[in-house]
Formats: sequence, C-alpha cells, structure tokens
Amino acid sequence: MTDIKVDQQAMQEKTVTDKKYTRFDITQRVEHFIFLLSFSVLGITGLAQKYSENMISQQLIQSLGGIENTRLIHHWAAVVMMFVTIFHILNLLYRIFVLRVPWSMMPVIEDIKHLIHDIGYYLGIRKEQAYYGRYNYAEKMEYLAVVWGTIIMGITGFMMWNPIVTAEYLPGQLIPAAKAAHGAEAILAVLSILLWHFYHVHLRHFNKSMFTGKLTRDEMKEEHPAELAQIDAGHNYSPPPTTILRKRQYVFFPFAIIIAIVMIFSAYQFVTVEDTALAQVTIRETAEVFVPVTPTPKPTPTPAPTSPPEEGVQANSWSGAYGAMFRNRCGTCHGFTAVGGLSLATYEDALIGGDNGPAIVPGNAEASVLVQVQLEGGHPGQLTPEEISSVIEWIEAGAPEQ
Repeated sequence: MTDIKVDQQAMQEKTVTDKKYTRFDITQRVEHFIFLLSFSVLGITGLAQKYSENMISQQLIQSLGGIENTRLIHHWAAVVMMFVTIFHILNLLYRIFVLRVPWSMMPVIEDIKHLIHDIGYYLGIRKEQAYYGRYNYAEKMEYLAVVWGTIIMGITGFMMWNPIVTAEYLPGQLIPAAKAAHGAEAILAVLSILLWHFYHVHLRHFNKSMFTGKLTRDEMKEEHPAELAQIDAGHNYSPPPTTILRKRQYVFFPFAIIIAIVMIFSAYQFVTVEDTALAQVTIRETAEVFVPVTPTPKPTPTPAPTSPPEEGVQANSWSGAYGAMFRNRCGTCHGFTAVGGLSLATYEDALIGGDNGPAIVPGNAEASVLVQVQLEGGHPGQLTPEEISSVIEWIEAGAPEQ
C-alpha cells in the first residue's frame, strides 16, 4: 500500500510539473507575427533609404527594383502596421470592457520596488530576483516604448508622406524635422529590438510562448512566480458567465464599429489625402499655338560659374567639366540610387552603364546609351542642344577622364 501511495504521489507531482499555462491566445500570436513582419520590412526598407549612400543599402535598393519600389514597399508595410494597430486597440478595448481582464500591462508602484530589488540582486546584495506577476517592469516599459514609437512614427510619417497638406497647417520647417525624428526613432526601435528584446526573449532564455501560447511550470516559476502563486491559490482570472458576456457585447460592439470606421477612414485619409508630383497628369486637349512672324529672340543662358580645373586636368574631360554636369543634371536618379542600374557618380560607373548598356563608349557616341537617350528628348535630366553636341564631341575624342 505504501508503494502505491508513493507512486500516486509521484504521478500527481509529475502531472503538476508537466502542466502548461496559457500565456497568449491565438489572436495575440497572429497579431504579434504580422506586427513583427511589418516592422521588419519597415526597418529594412527605411534604413536603406536613410543610408542610401552605403554600399549595402545600394545593393538592397537595387535588389528591390530601385528606389521607387523600395518606397512603395515601405509604404505598404506602413499600411499593414496601421491595420495591426487598429486591431490591437479594438482587441484591447474588448478585453478591458467586455472580458474585464486585469490591465496588468500598465506600470504600478510595485514595479519600482521590483526594479530596486533587482538592482540589489545584480549587485549581489539580494539572493533572488523580484517576485514578478504577469508582466515585469521591463516588459511593461518595452510595451509602452512600442506604443510611443508607433505614435511618433505615425505623426512624422504622415508629415513626410503628405508634405503639401502638412505645410498648409504647420510651418514648412517641421517637415525636415519630422524626417530627422522619423529616422532617429527608427534607429532606436531597431536597436531596441536587436539588443534588448532579442537578448531577453531569444538568447538569455528562448521563450516560445509567442509561438506556442504556453509556458511550462518551471518557466512560470522563473519568469512569473507571483502569477503562478495566484493560479495555484485559485485567484487567477476566469471569464464572465455567458449571460453577462452577451450583455456587455451588445453594448460594446456598436461603439467598437463606430471606432473602427473612424480609424479605418483616418488610415485611408493618411494614404490618399494628397496627390503629389508622382501622380500621373491627365493629357488634355491640345491646340495650335500662335507663333508670331518675327519670333522673339531667345535670351542667351548665363553659364553657371565653374571652378577652374585642377592642374593637369583638361577642361574638356570628365574631371574638368562633364562629371560635374552629369552629377548636377542626372544625380537625382543616376547617383547612388542608380535607377535602371545606371550610376553616373563616377567615370567608371558611366563606362559600365546600366541595364541598357554602357552610358559612355569612348570614341563611339552612337553606341553610348547616354547620347541615345538625350537625342530622343523629353528626358527628366534633359541637356540643352549645345550640351549634347559638346558631350558627343567629347565622347568622339575618346572621352578622356582627366
């Protein structure tokens, strides 16, 4: 009989040890995954644009199809994060007002005591860490940092996405300030995830609860001992009865629908409120232009002042004149961003060319893509006829670099 009792006690202890405790439900895990995906895309595409002169950024932008595709991906990831944020707000309101789940993510005085306790533990004054509940002070601060960062990124992102509308109501100087704040907050967020979140959740101890939704008893003892004690004492949260739940839902859902409509409409306005110069201009009806018999003479353009070429550098060379001309006229699209794979940042880049071939073929202007495009006309970086003739003469002369 004694052996049977011992075996039964051992089985009961094993059952308790093997018990799993629900940490996150399926909606929270799906929400976390989509947020993680959109955050990662925003961080990669955003930092690539912020540091576009970096070689890694240039390669990434080219692999994504150019700077415009990179911006488009960045914007779509922002839209996804907007809808994740809307869902999170509605889900949070439902848990608070309908399910009456304790709002344990908000900081309380007890968290300050836990912080002081942990400082003593890390200094060797105390033998054990603080007695955490469902969320400790570090997790709460990380959550609030996400909330704060999302607000900052949303406001500054709107100002950058819609600069004309922003300038109608706010000083124009705030737009470059928003760009600086947007980039700085992005760096802070990425570093926080890589240095803080990854270490505490994945390296120090691999917490699988965001994937499985469960924690073992040993993990609960280590990470959330106060919550485990409440569960063992039978004081843990229990959902309300069905009748009460239905009454609360009847009151909550109409308000939730109104809030959802307002937030979705705001997100739609965020994206569509402004037509920028990127919008396609409608081609209107054309009419014959009156030309006087005696045409008005065209004013001779005043050439831009140029610094004298360095000693040993020819004026009719890449270093003497044409490199600066191409950087000035073509640098926006064919600088470090290299639209179409073509960069005119350096002489070597021009010889290599882009997707359509070498931009400059020394001694052969007809085979030079740059000349072909310029002779067609209508290019955003269109050269004057005099400049085109000068470029052709330079290429036919062998396109000297210096």
